Amino acid sequence: MLNFDLNDFELAKPKSENDSASFQQVSHGKLITPRQHLLLFSAEEWEYFLEEWGTFQKSKYLLVTRLGGANDYGVDVACFHTENGFSGGWENYQCKYYKGDPLAPGTAIPEIGKLLWHVYNGNLTEPNKYYFFAPKDCGPSLKKLLLNSDKLKGKLFEEWDNWCSKSITTTKEILLEGEFKDFVSGFNFSIFKYKPVNEIVEEYRKTPYYSIRFGGGLKKRSTPLKPPETYQKNETRYIEQLHNAYADSKGIKKEDFQMDYFPDLDNHFIRQRESFYFAESLRTFARDSVPLGTFEELQNDMLDGVIDTAEEDYENGLIKLKTVLSESKSVPLDANGLFETVRVKDRYGICHQLANDDKLQWLEEDE
Repeated sequence: MLNFDLNDFELAKPKSENDSASFQQVSHGKLITPRQHLLLFSAEEWEYFLEEWGTFQKSKYLLVTRLGGANDYGVDVACFHTENGFSGGWENYQCKYYKGDPLAPGTAIPEIGKLLWHVYNGNLTEPNKYYFFAPKDCGPSLKKLLLNSDKLKGKLFEEWDNWCSKSITTTKEILLEGEFKDFVSGFNFSIFKYKPVNEIVEEYRKTPYYSIRFGGGLKKRSTPLKPPETYQKNETRYIEQLHNAYADSKGIKKEDFQMDYFPDLDNHFIRQRESFYFAESLRTFARDSVPLGTFEELQNDMLDGVIDTAEEDYENGLIKLKTVLSESKSVPLDANGLFETVRVKDRYGICHQLANDDKLQWLEEDE
């Protein structure tokens, strides 16, 4: 008989990738991959996901629309190359949502049969391409068929009675015979393809929706451009406001102020233009990285944070400007999705953007 005391044994430390915990780990736990995320989608979210992807394929499609539902003619997401809709070139993405298994021939071929029937009857025009897209991709059997159009056509003919004839419409059985059979025989089956999940995810990564669907933080922001020597049209009002504040600080009329006469202000002025361009680059970054309206919400949060300071009385406009910019550094912006990429110059630049729109003024109009 063995005699031992459990107290003599020391439990091994749990394995961990790091000895310490980061804020990200404590707040959100271990991030799951985009492919794992896809398996948590509902069938409707799956189609929205593909519609979002298609909307940002600007070089390929003019219009993307989700049609999935009753009487969809086998079209879930239609991507059009021209303004002519189905009368012009278009592509179909069939979004079969099955979490358990990869897409199989028994599921895909009835969808092909549905499209063939509706094209034959004039309800649809023939698409340029027809892609199958599923969370676990297409299984090996279906991939082999989609990569060999003759075998795909043969399989459809072989299984028509079992898989297609009663699934196209609930009102009648569709037989593969006569003119319809001739139509199917002459149809170009090479249009039927599959879209790998990894390919879609990588293309989706370039859309503004990626971060809110899959997390993981924002992509790296590029270095902001330096201000051009010549003032640009979109700088007109905030530069005018800067000059007015400078004039006020020098005790001269606004209309008499010229930068050339006050070299002591040059460095300050250069910094303000750099800040404005920082914020403009953030606006561009936001357009490509987060949903529409996120940057505008950031501007609104900044305005809410500095407006009370801006409405105080000051000795002159330059002191007011500097005080507001200083206050902008402490405005909490962490509720906004862009927060992690916002730098001090962005904060200053957003104030100048607000001045550009007259939401902030360094001098009252009658001063």
